[in-house]
Amino acid sequence: MRLIVLISLATAVLSGSCAYMNNPLRRETHRLQRGSIIDTSSFIYDLPYPKGVSHTLVQGYFTQFTHKRRAALDFKMPAGSVVCAARDGIVVRLKKDGSQGGIKKSNRVHANYVVIQHADSSRAGYWHLQKDGVLVQVGDAVKKGQPIARSGNTGYTYFPHLHFIVWTFDRNSRFKQMPTRFRTKKGARYLRAIRNYRNPP
Repeated sequence: MRLIVLISLATAVLSGSCAYMNNPLRRETHRLQRGSIIDTSSFIYDLPYPKGVSHTLVQGYFTQFTHKRRAALDFKMPAGSVVCAARDGIVVRLKKDGSQGGIKKSNRVHANYVVIQHADSSRAGYWHLQKDGVLVQVGDAVKKGQPIARSGNTGYTYFPHLHFIVWTFDRNSRFKQMPTRFRTKKGARYLRAIRNYRNPP
């Protein structure tokens, strides 16, 4: 009986892993990161922190830890670091009163965040912000590079960092993740994990 249970569990894990590995968006994103396909048309975002500042990308798009199915980025930042808008837009949602953070999934609801909608209807989310560290209000028009918050450690987190994700909705109102290019000192790039990125002038 125990052997049957173990085999069933292993099969479930491998099936889930295969589904994750076969995600077409994951494959395309990794090809874009490697430069095996070239993107010359998508919007180029600024890094979400002040010019001249460097932070390490500890998790990238579809990486193994908590981003297996997420086209999201985690920048390691000391709590209180300035977070800037990566693109012009309008603030459409925010939360600023969360005070809890930690590795329990029940902490998700306590994450502070800012969501900015762009001219093409895509949205960028900035998560795990410091309690009372949001510097904008719903309805505010913001410019890229404008300080919008201070980073923190609220929500489901292992350490202080900024979680950044861009998404849109398709014709059927289904959530659609959007890996994005960023302006770096080496030009427009799809960022890769475990690299340090300085926001160029």
